[in-house]
Amino acid sequence: MFRKKSAQSAAPKKAGRFAQVRQVFTATRGADPLVGWWMALASLGTLLAMVAIGALVKHWVYFLFLGLPLAALAASVVLSIRAKRAAYKSIEGKPGAAGAALSSLRKGWYFEQQPVAAEAGRAGDMSSTAMVFRATGRPGVVLVVEGPVARATKLAEAERKKISRIAGASVPVTVVRIGEGGGEHEVSIRKVVSKIQRMKPVLTKQEVSAVNKRLKAMGGLRPPLPAGVDPNRVRMDRKAMRGR
Repeated sequence: MFRKKSAQSAAPKKAGRFAQVRQVFTATRGADPLVGWWMALASLGTLLAMVAIGALVKHWVYFLFLGLPLAALAASVVLSIRAKRAAYKSIEGKPGAAGAALSSLRKGWYFEQQPVAAEAGRAGDMSSTAMVFRATGRPGVVLVVEGPVARATKLAEAERKKISRIAGASVPVTVVRIGEGGGEHEVSIRKVVSKIQRMKPVLTKQEVSAVNKRLKAMGGLRPPLPAGVDPNRVRMDRKAMRGR
């Protein structure tokens, strides 16, 4: 009995709800100093709107109390939105950002945070490195590429052909490039996950699992990364992505 109590007391306690919100707020404020003001504005605006409605129906005190939880909810929604923006801002432009962004895909997707193909223009120059990341879901296989356009496009095309041979012609392979130019299949790091999740599903869950297993079994897909490139160092703030 004593041992059980000791083991329980030694186990780390999960942070409470308020503590989690405070952590998210602190992390977000570092990248977005105005987040507190936006939260206050949303909360106050919601509360004033509820009081105004209450005044019209001559029950403003009741609507004031009814508005308190709604005001808290409004502040929470604002924190969630600003936290997501701050999380993406923290990885924007960094090598391996695409792999980090894929970690926020919803359940049902298989993804690789390590690039499945990489090529550097100059040794030790991370800015010249092209990388290809892979995600597999019901819309098929999605290759997310980042880096110099010509090199990234060449890598993605070679990877696309390789996947098509192994996965089969019935499995769509879509290439999405990280960028701000606004070209076809080109999106910013902030929008890449939403673009992928909006793709039309064509495979069943069983087919997705089978395709992922075949791709996992492929040999020789991951070349050694160029010196100085470590995508594992690029992390999304998962608490910030939850935002609440």
